[in-house]
Amino acid sequence: MSDAATESTARVPRVLIAADKFKGSLTAVQVAEHVTAGLRTVVPDLSVEALPVADGGDGTVDAAVAAGFERRTVTVTGPLGEPVEAAFALREDTAVVEMAEASGLRHLPPGVFAPLTATTYGTGELLRAALEAGARTIVLGVGGSATNDGGAGMLSALGARLLDADGVPVAPGGGALAGLAAADLSGLDARLAGARIVLASDVDNPLVGPKGAAAVYGPQKGATAQDVAALDAALTRYAQVLGDVDAAQAPGAGAAGGIGYGALVGLGAAFRPGIEVLLEVLGFAAALEHADLVITGEGSLDAQTLHGKAPVGVASAARARGVPVLAVCGRLALSAAELAAAGIGGAYALADLEADPARSMANAGPLLRRAAAALAHDHLS
Repeated sequence: MSDAATESTARVPRVLIAADKFKGSLTAVQVAEHVTAGLRTVVPDLSVEALPVADGGDGTVDAAVAAGFERRTVTVTGPLGEPVEAAFALREDTAVVEMAEASGLRHLPPGVFAPLTATTYGTGELLRAALEAGARTIVLGVGGSATNDGGAGMLSALGARLLDADGVPVAPGGGALAGLAAADLSGLDARLAGARIVLASDVDNPLVGPKGAAAVYGPQKGATAQDVAALDAALTRYAQVLGDVDAAQAPGAGAAGGIGYGALVGLGAAFRPGIEVLLEVLGFAAALEHADLVITGEGSLDAQTLHGKAPVGVASAARARGVPVLAVCGRLALSAAELAAAGIGGAYALADLEADPARSMANAGPLLRRAAAALAHDHLS
């Protein structure tokens, strides 16, 4: 038996599964279910606790609900202006709001992008719904957005007035911010003053410039080179009118099409790494106290994983407590040395069982059970 269960051969090792989703194939909850099933084919009486995690992007609300939060669903304005159903999670006076629920790429028709006109108005409506539900601490997870409007739509939904030179509200979307002449934030929802807003993101880009929201993430949302230049200029104008140009260079200001900037400047939010915040909110530390081994993972363990993604956050927290960590993934693009430096003792990839990516994604569940069984054979039996 490996170091995951060295205390006693009589005691069944306790495993904590804290993995993110496998994007495009399995939710974090499903990952935990398949890993559990695979482990127990080798160790039938294995003690397993599942704590699905997220880093602020897609799946954040689902992870909170799996941890005991209540799902609340409301109708809000989607990124193209159409009504969409969106959910947030609530436990006592703490809410987890996922901007992708309201303003994410998931709400765009296949092949349709709107980099200049997509709006975060629905995210503001979702925040307002959380305030109305009694939330006084709101974790705003950002990622997977369809938008590039600097959070202007979000602020407008919460009572801000963003006006052109004629005193008319500017049109939705980042492109229209080129014509912004005045911003009045005095009408923002008064309950925000008594609330603590945490901006949870796995990216620390500034709002503008070569590493800004438009330059780095605009092309992923359909922006051409011309669109990127226009959006960067419009967001620069936005920061000038809002009166806080310095904040445009703050870490996280460029998150999710610049909604980070709107949250920092307009809502007084504090920026923190998404996985760090979510582990705290989900109760990871308490769950870790009972674990002999942690299994984390996500769809692709690659260079991006090393920059604030969920598996590294999980591994860092577990390593601080002296608990070993292994990973499962769809695709592995990190060396053993890179994994070890991140605190991960080894990884089991679906690609090792099925080389064809399409077939691997289509059969991710059964393959993950096989990978988990191999992990259990190597480390738990």
